[in-house]
Amino acid sequence: MNRPPPYFPQNSLNPPDEKRYMKFKIMVGAVIVFLLAGLAGIIFGIYYLIKWLIA
Repeated sequence: MNRPPPYFPQNSLNPPDEKRYMKFKIMVGAVIVFLLAGLAGIIFGIYYLIKWLIA
């Protein structure tokens, strides 16, 4: 009997944001771009480190 009483609202009182999926896609895209930029930076850094050590 851990259920709320029947008059307790079961859904959100605020209407869902119509642009939430667009915001989510933009955030995921931004995270992917930053991760790819970081990965590219690491690869270039290792390349130039090896190049500097060999020279």
